Amino acid sequence: MKFRFLWIGKTKQKNWLALQEEYLQRLSHFVKFEIVELKDAGKEIEGKLILDKLNQSQFICLMDVKGRSISSHDLAAEIEKWQNRGLKEIVFIIGGAEGVASEVVERADNSLSLSFLTLTHEMARVVLLEQIYRAFTIIKGFPYQK
Repeated sequence: MKFRFLWIGKTKQKNWLALQEEYLQRLSHFVKFEIVELKDAGKEIEGKLILDKLNQSQFICLMDVKGRSISSHDLAAEIEKWQNRGLKEIVFIIGGAEGVASEVVERADNSLSLSFLTLTHEMARVVLLEQIYRAFTIIKGFPYQK
């Protein structure tokens, strides 16, 4: 299984970038991944850019404030389920400041919320990566998740 992280904009603030790189490095022990950063361009244009990067064989998991809220253990169970289904590529999408176009929402196979609180995009990236790393430690039985 491979993960693709598709998000709008670059992580510019050095402290968030350092945390992002830290969790990507940790995550590399469990799964192959790719980062795709798309240009800030407004909701509709960003939607087209996102959809252009997707194909029908990918499983799309949209990070959305309106998405389903789950616990870290539930996320681990979800990832395990995806592995058991034999999904080859999971794409995690974090949209731009205005959210994502309705076409992206419709294309998503799953929609999850990271928090009821509003997070900056840089913060949301780190939270997502940390929670996926945490999920793999739960799956593998490593002590980190405590």
